[in-house]
Amino acid sequence: MDTRITLCSHLDHAGSETPTGPAVAAVIEAIAAAAIGLSDLIADGPLAGITGRTHGVNSDGDHQKDIDLAADAMMRAALRATPVAAVLSEEQDAPEVLNAEASLCVAIDPLDGSANLENNISVGTIFSIRLRGNDIISTFFEPGTAQCAAGFVVYGPQTTLVLAFDERVDIFILDRRNREFLLVARRVRIAPNTPEFAINASNQRHWHGPVRTYIDECLAGTNGNGAFDFNMRWIGSLVAESLRILVRGGVFLYPADARPGYREGRLRLLYEAHPMALVMEWAGGAASTGRRRILELSARTPHQRVPLIMGSMRGVRDVAAIHERIEPMFDNSDAPLFARRGLFL
Repeated sequence: MDTRITLCSHLDHAGSETPTGPAVAAVIEAIAAAAIGLSDLIADGPLAGITGRTHGVNSDGDHQKDIDLAADAMMRAALRATPVAAVLSEEQDAPEVLNAEASLCVAIDPLDGSANLENNISVGTIFSIRLRGNDIISTFFEPGTAQCAAGFVVYGPQTTLVLAFDERVDIFILDRRNREFLLVARRVRIAPNTPEFAINASNQRHWHGPVRTYIDECLAGTNGNGAFDFNMRWIGSLVAESLRILVRGGVFLYPADARPGYREGRLRLLYEAHPMALVMEWAGGAASTGRRRILELSARTPHQRVPLIMGSMRGVRDVAAIHERIEPMFDNSDAPLFARRGLFL
């Protein structure tokens, strides 16, 4: 039987490549250790006293469940023992300073998609690591290119850790018997031409014109002007969608739309879009709002929302090309889009 590389061994090697590497490796190890405990808690669910009941709302107006609060507490406790100057969590109003002299800052969504748990659908943890600037809090408001590592954990049939570190993306799976993550895929690259897209089609009537145009042309496939017949995938879990793209390819769209609260997008820039964009780009893909590269964006507020289109370079490029040809205004009409220049013309 082949001996697999552990996450700790991988980090020992990768972390030795740069002066900040050991500190970054220590943070990743702490998040991974907390994820093992959180994986146990999620798997046991009601057997461990997790009821799924709502316990108020977070600073961004989302309902907090007991598992959200437990995940936040577990991740924060793990990070306090690492060289982290401050942590920004989805579950807290503002960044919390942990060690003002430390060299790193972490933005984290401790448990993304907790509403999916009642249906036994995959959920996850998303994290972003960046070097602390001269001012700790302003570090979080630098562009996504300031990240030195990022990743996410998927709590599903397997507990999977996707890690963007040392300008590469690797995938690890939790060995539950030995309670450690083992490397299963090195230097992952996104398939360039998979004809799949993921979007919540129930919101079609609210979409901006470029998104509607792109999806219409995907659905038309070879009956229209396309070279491929597309399949649609929609899991409704950001971490699961992201892992699927890394494994299979395709493109994921969570656009802004005309609904109140969605005009700037719905996903949070600092601890959802930024880390996912780093993963996508380091795996040979791309991430965009449709008009701007995600990693070039800076947040105005800790919980800034943003549209997110990510996946294969070609898929994201095709969506962006349509955005460039259509004015940036919301279009809620049911007028046909055939008069507009499309993707394949």
